[in-house]
Amino acid sequence: MLAPGLADPVHDAQGTFRAVMDVLARPGQVRALTPGLAAGLAPPEPLTLELAAVALTLTDADTPVWLDAALAAVPAVAAYLRFHTGAPLTDDPARAAFALIRDPARCPPLSRFAPGTPAYPDTSTTLVLALDTLIPGTGLRLSGPGIRGEARMALAPLPETFATQLAANRADFPLGVDLILSAPGRVAGLPRSTVVTEA
Repeated sequence: MLAPGLADPVHDAQGTFRAVMDVLARPGQVRALTPGLAAGLAPPEPLTLELAAVALTLTDADTPVWLDAALAAVPAVAAYLRFHTGAPLTDDPARAAFALIRDPARCPPLSRFAPGTPAYPDTSTTLVLALDTLIPGTGLRLSGPGIRGEARMALAPLPETFATQLAANRADFPLGVDLILSAPGRVAGLPRSTVVTEA
């Protein structure tokens, strides 16, 4: 029997969509997800509430989804996403519109995902990471569009070369991937336009 999706699909999806769009427009900001989101949402482990909420809000039959090894190892996760979103799953990260990453420390290099094309930069992959730590005011230094001066954000766990990968991702702008960062009850964004340096 499939686990339930959003308890109030319209309002919960609207709240999640607004939160995600806001943090992508304002990198370094952290937003809470819809307060009532957890009331009915019960994704199969290891899919987190936050990953599920974003997937159920942003994916559909036209958005191929790639799952990292931790999620792909559990057939119930694929069944849940297919049933609630209709999104096709792909084994090729370069063909994914969205990538769900449950184990960020083992995230594949960002260069393996679709960067878009000069004519259609919006055909890139958006990565959604489930982090343990998402704390504004400390950690990585962020600057660029949507940031007044400089912002800082501590993220963990991440691959050792993550800041270097983000710098390479930014260097190809307007091509590149965007990242949605989640932690329990919270969400933040790192669009490709953001300059990220280590503290």
